[in-house]
Amino acid sequence: MKSDTTKVARPSWPCPGQDARAALSRELVDLLGAEQVLTEPIDLIPYGFDGTATLKERPGVVALARSTEDVGPIVALAHGHGIPIVARGSGTGLSGGSVPVEGCLVLGLNQLDQILEVDDKNLTMLVETGLITQKIDEEAAKHGLFYPPDPGSLKIATIGGNVAENSGGLRGLKYGVTRDYVMGLEVVLADGEVVWLGNQCVKDVAGYSMKDLFIGSEGTLGIITKVLLKLLPRPAARRTLLATFNQLDQGAQTVSDIIAAKIIPCTLEFLDNTTIRCVEDFSKAGLPVEAESLVLMETDGPEAVVAEECERMMALARENGATDIVIAADDAEAARLAAARRSAFSALARVKPTTILEDVTVPRTHLAEMVRFITETGDKHRLEIATFGHMGDGNLHPTILTDERDHEEMERVEHAIEDIVRQALAFKGTITGEHGVGLAKKPFLKEQLGDASYALMKRVKAALDPDGLLNPGKIF
Repeated sequence: MKSDTTKVARPSWPCPGQDARAALSRELVDLLGAEQVLTEPIDLIPYGFDGTATLKERPGVVALARSTEDVGPIVALAHGHGIPIVARGSGTGLSGGSVPVEGCLVLGLNQLDQILEVDDKNLTMLVETGLITQKIDEEAAKHGLFYPPDPGSLKIATIGGNVAENSGGLRGLKYGVTRDYVMGLEVVLADGEVVWLGNQCVKDVAGYSMKDLFIGSEGTLGIITKVLLKLLPRPAARRTLLATFNQLDQGAQTVSDIIAAKIIPCTLEFLDNTTIRCVEDFSKAGLPVEAESLVLMETDGPEAVVAEECERMMALARENGATDIVIAADDAEAARLAAARRSAFSALARVKPTTILEDVTVPRTHLAEMVRFITETGDKHRLEIATFGHMGDGNLHPTILTDERDHEEMERVEHAIEDIVRQALAFKGTITGEHGVGLAKKPFLKEQLGDASYALMKRVKAALDPDGLLNPGKIF
């Protein structure tokens, strides 16, 4: 099993008494039916962890909502018994965000998976929280529309989880992240009350933008049940390029130079040699395994713009010493190259028993320096670190290949992560670009925000969840 973090503080919460859990379980069975309520230890195991596999805890009970109308009453029952609630979709998170606390209620939302409306005149789609992300763009395509956010787990992740974590993806450079496409939300608050936030209007400045408060809140402020999404017209043309370099810095500098030239392509992805070799062994995509780094570039839009951006990016890659530049011959080859990049984490996870996928972002002028620093950090702590990521938006994924059974090596891993995160902060970057804070990054959050901003966030949490029942122990 793989992990994206080292030793972190586990959520601290008084375990609810057996009587309270038993009473809640009976009431949930009355509400949902016995088949929707899990209490047997063996049935609870799959709900005890997320993508952060070294972090696990057994919940007290699991309730599987069948519709958005189930969620409010479920939350109200748990609130009445003082039992904490952890909402869960597919469990693909990489910061421990949906890891339960002992004895809690895990609220499963996967059955809430309907597309409720596609409005191709207003360019919006209304969906339930458990809908798989990839299905959104597939449905949009039937109407000549486009849903850009594409996290690496889009084939299995749910849109509710994407909103809760404000997920990014390969197209984030040009098109932004999940927040940029959320126009409205239905949210169940800590006491079970249901609210609707936002609307189909492109412009709306009536009061506080409350929906934005819940985007990226990791289930600590409310539970999302429906999402109104903005769609875009589908791009007329798209072209994919792959540039190969003999030096690590050359690929990183090419990305910085493309941005400095005011070119904003759809995708700018970076892979170092370790990642290239692992991905090629895994995907057989024809990647050049001798290269020290490569940059995957994708541009989309009107045909003339696409052609011009291709020429300019190729010129900048050559100026930085590119040894080869390949242009995908057709959509199939472009999809194959993109799929190879998406497989990076899976490919690296085959190398060692534990794969620690980190997530930091720096201003793009510091990319080459940050990549060098990560390499030096691996040497300093005698660790194998692969680096890949969404370099166009400054988001890097240093990936440490290790074995959690080797306690001495894991101590070195912890020190390496601290070095990498603090160097990102020194470059005025952030501790997480897309995975969220959860359990994994909360030791560093106050360091990034400062005391006053950190305290303000806690005041917001206390105002919306005064009893601290929603996903306790996360972020703070």
